[in-house]
Amino acid sequence: MFLGKRYIAKINLIFLLPFFTFIVGNALYASTVSKSEFLEIRGFWGSACFLVKVADTPSKRAKGLMHIDHMPKDQGMLFVYPEPMDVSFWMKNTKIPLDMLFLNSAGRVEYIHSNAKPQDRTIINGGKEIQYVVEINGGLSEKLGISIGSFGHHWMISKEPILSCTFNE
Repeated sequence: MFLGKRYIAKINLIFLLPFFTFIVGNALYASTVSKSEFLEIRGFWGSACFLVKVADTPSKRAKGLMHIDHMPKDQGMLFVYPEPMDVSFWMKNTKIPLDMLFLNSAGRVEYIHSNAKPQDRTIINGGKEIQYVVEINGGLSEKLGISIGSFGHHWMISKEPILSCTFNE
């Protein structure tokens, strides 16, 4: 039986269109959702490892951790700014308490704001010359011993490798 060129073209379209839709859809989704990456905080107290989402665009930084109901204690978010600057946050539309670690361009923790209250519109100023902010669950920095002078290690912060990423108990 001879199949015409039009018929073969229609068959190809029927099979190829869903394939290309799947590929393009996944590419668009991947460009809007950041994957999780390891971040280690190290200091004289020891180290702690987190699986973080990276907010490195204005839209991702603006959304942050808003509207989430729960975050596992070994997870967080890393906010990356293109250069050191005066950085401020608030907790509008944020449903969970957070600790905010404000890091300079070298990755040194300059300020820690502990237990930021959910939905609070009070401005939290992290200081000047801040290039990175790490948000983790509220109270966790004190529990783990994270302190000013500790350093954040992540491929976007420093070239120093992550030494031991075991999750926090």
